[in-house]
Amino acid sequence: MARRAAELDAFAAEAAGAGGKIIPMPGDVTDRKAMDELVSAVEARHGAIALAFLNVGTFFPDSENDFGGDGFRKTFAVNVEGTINLLGPLIRVMRERGRGQIAVNASVAGYGGLPRAIAYSSSKSALIAMCESLKFDLDRAGITIQVVCPGFVETPLTDQNEFPMPFLIPVQEAGRRICSGFETKGFEIAFPKRMAFILKFMNMLPYGLYFALLSRITGR
Repeated sequence: MARRAAELDAFAAEAAGAGGKIIPMPGDVTDRKAMDELVSAVEARHGAIALAFLNVGTFFPDSENDFGGDGFRKTFAVNVEGTINLLGPLIRVMRERGRGQIAVNASVAGYGGLPRAIAYSSSKSALIAMCESLKFDLDRAGITIQVVCPGFVETPLTDQNEFPMPFLIPVQEAGRRICSGFETKGFEIAFPKRMAFILKFMNMLPYGLYFALLSRITGR
């Protein structure tokens, strides 16, 4: 699923040339009914969904002096509500079978509040907390829930950043680490390890130290 159907078609053609198979099914994640219908269509045409990776994420900056404006609301509509719109029908069909695996794409930016990422960071924090809460119920239902927390990955989204991105990794390497995490089925798939460790450690500090250290690192 993606916003750019033409790119999905091109990717499917590339996969076919390499002997693989991708079936594009574009959809708008902010449309709850459409996502419910999409999950039903996938199951009807291609069989039970064994593993779903909800790679839902974007960033819309607010206009200057417009906190909580259109950009903020769009970011939450896609990152949080879009993920929820897919989670609902997926949990329903997997619960009926008593098995399944769902991975939600969050970010190391969700470990704590970061400068210049108010909407993005808080939306990813919401996803992490949501998956933590869901795990208690889904474990009993036979459904594996995972949260994917990448650092900086070379994508069109990070290409917009105008600041240094430590531990930046290629998208191919990110894909390899995510797939390895699917196999282990651990709750969190976080990478690069150094960045995840640093941010988790910083969030264990008293707030006075946390804010002072992050301000020094980022110059904010």
